[in-house]
Amino acid sequence: MPRPFLDRYFQLSEHHTTVRTEILAGLVTFVTMAYIIVVNPAILEAAGIPFGPSMVATIISAAFGTLVMGIYAKRPFAIAPYMGENAFVAYTVVLVLGYSWQTALGAVFIGGVLFTILTLTGARAAMSKAIPLNLKASFAAGIGLFITFIGLNNAGLVVVGVPGAPVHVGDLTSKGPLLAIFGTLLISFLLIRRIKGSLLLGIVVTALIGFVGGVGQAPAQWVSMPPSLAPIFLQLDIGGALTWGFFSVILTMFTMDFLDTVGTLIGVGMLAGFLDEENNLPEIEKPMLADALATVVGALLGTTTTGTYIESAAGIEEGGRTGLTAVVVGLLFLLGLFFAPFFSAVPSAATAPALIIVGVLMVSPIAKIDFSDYSEVIPAFGVIILMSFTYNLGVGLCGGFVLYPLCKIFAGKARGIHPAAWVLFALCLLFFIFYPYA
Repeated sequence: MPRPFLDRYFQLSEHHTTVRTEILAGLVTFVTMAYIIVVNPAILEAAGIPFGPSMVATIISAAFGTLVMGIYAKRPFAIAPYMGENAFVAYTVVLVLGYSWQTALGAVFIGGVLFTILTLTGARAAMSKAIPLNLKASFAAGIGLFITFIGLNNAGLVVVGVPGAPVHVGDLTSKGPLLAIFGTLLISFLLIRRIKGSLLLGIVVTALIGFVGGVGQAPAQWVSMPPSLAPIFLQLDIGGALTWGFFSVILTMFTMDFLDTVGTLIGVGMLAGFLDEENNLPEIEKPMLADALATVVGALLGTTTTGTYIESAAGIEEGGRTGLTAVVVGLLFLLGLFFAPFFSAVPSAATAPALIIVGVLMVSPIAKIDFSDYSEVIPAFGVIILMSFTYNLGVGLCGGFVLYPLCKIFAGKARGIHPAAWVLFALCLLFFIFYPYA
C-alpha cells in the first residue's frame, strides 16, 4: 500500500511524527507568534507607515516566507518580520536619524538581495559552520532566556523603566500577571504529565479564563476584509539607501539579520535534534534562502526585515519536525488576513506563559558548554547575557563572535580558529563601531 502524499513529501514516518502532530505543532507556533500581526504594524506606525496596510504586509510576508520554509526547506520553522529590527527602523532610523521609512525599506531590500546572493553562493552556510559548539550551545540558551524575558515582560510579571532599578517585579495583585501565573503553572503541570498539546491547551484555557475575568475581551467581530496594501506597496526608496551616510544603517541591519537567523536556526535546530555529529544544521542554506527571499518580498510589500522566528521552538516542543508544521503556520497567517480581530483578541497574558516555558525548554544546551575552558565559556557567557540584558539577539551574537578569537589568542590557541570565524569577527567589530547607539 503506497504511503500518503504528505507522509512521502515531508517524510513524516522518517521523523517519527504524524499529520495530527504536525498540525497541532503548527497551531502552537502560530498562536505564540500571532501577536506579530498587530505588534509589528503598531511599531512601524511610529515611523509613519499606516497601520492597516502594514498589517497586511506583515501577514503576507510571514505567510510567504513560512510556506517557502515548509515546502522548499521542509523545516518546522516559521518566518515573520523580526522584532528588534522593526524597532530599529522605527525608533532609530526614522525618528532619531531622520530618514524616511521608504529609505529604510530600501535598505531592507538591499540586505535581502545580499543575503540571497550570499546564500546561493554558499557563503552564509560556510560561515555558520565556522561557529564552535560552545557558541552554538550558547545561542540556544541565550535565545531561551530572551524568550522567557519577553514572556515575563508581556505578562507584566517583570516591568522596565522603574526608578532605581532597570527591571522590577510587576504588580502581582493585578489581573494580567495573576492570569499569566495561572497559565504558566497550568502549562507546567500539563508538561509534567506529558499531555500532548500542552502549550496550545494552556493558551486557550488561559485566554478563555481571561475573557471571563476581564483580561482582554472576546472580539466584537470575528471576520473582516483586509485593508488595501496600496499606500505602502513598492514604496521603498532604494536609491536613497545607496548613500555613504546610510552605510551604518545597512551594516547594522545586515549584521542583525544574519546573526539573528544563524542563531535562531541553530538554537531551534538543536532543540529539535536536527544538528549533525559536527553540530551543524544539515542543508542550512535552504532555510536561509527562505528567510532571504521573505526579506526581499517583505520590503516590496512594505515591511521590515523578515526571518526565522524563535517562537518556532514552541511548535517543535509540541512535536513538529517537518515542513508540514511550517505549512500549517503559513496557511494560518493567510487566514489571519480575514480573522485579524479574533487573533488579536487573545491577551498577552495568555500567550506569555508559553514563551516563559519555551525558555525553560531551550536553556538545556547550556550543559554542552565546556566550563573548564575559560576561552570557551567566556564568549558563550557573553552571548547569553548580552542577548537578554541588551534585549537584542544581534548584540549578543556579535559579542560572542568578537570575544571568541580574542580569548583564543590569549589562551595560545589561535591556530584552532576557523578562517571564517575571522570574517565574523571583522563583521561584528564593524557592527559595534558603526551601530547607531542613539
